[in-house]
Amino acid sequence: MIEEPLTLPCGHTVANRICKAAMTEGLADAHDRATAAHRRLYSTWARGGAAILLSGNLMIDRRYLERSGNVVLEDDSGLAQLRAWAQTVREGGSQLWAQISHPGRQCPRLANLTPLAPSEIQLDMAGNFGKPRAATEADIQDIIGRYAQTAALVKEAGLDGVQVHSAHGYLLSQFLSPRTNRRQDRWGGSLANRARLLLEVIRAVRARVGPAYPISVKLNSSDFVKGGFTLDESIQVVQWLNDAGIDLLEVSGGTYEQLEFFKPQPAGEIRDSTREREAMFLEYAKSIKAVARMPVMVTGGFRTRAGMEAALAGGHTDMIGLARPFCLDPDFPVRMFSGQLDRLPVPEDRLVLGRGFWGPNSPASALRALNNQAQAGWYYHQIERLGAGLPPEPGLSPLRALVAHFVNDFGRALRRKLA
Repeated sequence: MIEEPLTLPCGHTVANRICKAAMTEGLADAHDRATAAHRRLYSTWARGGAAILLSGNLMIDRRYLERSGNVVLEDDSGLAQLRAWAQTVREGGSQLWAQISHPGRQCPRLANLTPLAPSEIQLDMAGNFGKPRAATEADIQDIIGRYAQTAALVKEAGLDGVQVHSAHGYLLSQFLSPRTNRRQDRWGGSLANRARLLLEVIRAVRARVGPAYPISVKLNSSDFVKGGFTLDESIQVVQWLNDAGIDLLEVSGGTYEQLEFFKPQPAGEIRDSTREREAMFLEYAKSIKAVARMPVMVTGGFRTRAGMEAALAGGHTDMIGLARPFCLDPDFPVRMFSGQLDRLPVPEDRLVLGRGFWGPNSPASALRALNNQAQAGWYYHQIERLGAGLPPEPGLSPLRALVAHFVNDFGRALRRKLA
C-alpha cells in the first residue's frame, strides 16, 4: 500500500505514499542561495524512492531566518540555483516541494535581534532569541504578499509543489495560538481572527500559482503547551481549510517550547517501537481526518512498514511523512518497497547530554533546551555529511554535535554578515 500512487485534488499525482518531511538544512551560501550541497543531499534522497521531498524552511524574508544557512527566495536572484536543485531531484525520480516559512519570534539573535511576531512575547530559551516587536497592519500585508511572491517564484523555478508552514511555533502558528497572539485587532482574539492570516496567505498563494499547482499546509494538531493551540481548534481550522483549495494537509505538533518530535523515553523503560513510537500524532490525526476533505499526511514517529501500512489501511492518513530516518538511511523507502527492510532504527534515546538533572526532562529550562539543541545538532551533522557526499556518522556523540552546531551556525551567520 505504501507503494500506491495518490492523486491530489488539483489533479497532480505523486508516485507513492512516502514523503520526506521538511528538515532545515543550513546549507545555503552567504547570499542565501541554494548550493551544490543541496543538490548532493537531495540527489541522494531522490534515489531513495520517496515520492515527495519537502525542502527545509525556505524563507520568504531575508531579514528573518529560522537559522543562518536557510535558503531565501524573495526575488529572482536565486532562481537559477533553485532550478538546478529541482532538476537534480527530478532526475533522481522524486518531486521537490518547497516549504515556505517565516520564523516569527523563533528567529535567533544570530539572524536578527528584534524578530517580528503577533505580539511582544519573547521566546525564553537559553537567551537565544530577542524580544519581538508586534507586527503592524502594514507588516501583515507585507507578509501575505511575500508568501504569495515566494510561492510564485517556487513554481517558476520548476518545483513540483509548495507547502505553507503553519506549525511548530513559526509565525503562522504563532498567530493561531492564544499563548503567543494577544492582539485585540482583527488578527487576534477569536479563533476566526487568529486563523485569518493563514487563510489569507493560502488565498494569496493560490491566486499566484493557479488551480492546478499543489499547495500543502503544515498544521499542528496541538501545541502541547498550556494555553496554546488545541486539537479542537485545529479541527476547526481544518474545516476552514476545506474551502481554501488545499491539496495536502500535513499534521504534526509541538513548538520550540515543547518539541514532541524530539522527546526521548525515560531511561530504563521497556518499550516496543511499534507501540511507543509509531505515529506520535496519529491519534490526533484521526480526529482531523474525520473532518478533512483533502488528503492528510501524518508526520512523526513512524518507524515500521507494518505501522505505516496499518495507518493507511485504517484510513487515518493518506501519506506517511518521515524526516530523521532519511539522515541515517537515505535509501530506506526503496528497500521497504522491495521487502528488504521492515523496521527503522530509533537512535533518539541515546541522543541526550545526560540523565536526570542533565537530561531532556531536567527541571532547568536551559538544560532542556540544550538537550533539544544537541539532538537537533546531531541530525544537522548527518545532513551536512550527506550534503558533502559523505556517509552518515551514527557514532557521533551528542555533546560533540552540540558544540559543532553552535560553532557552525555562528560561522554561517558571520559569513552572511560579511558577504
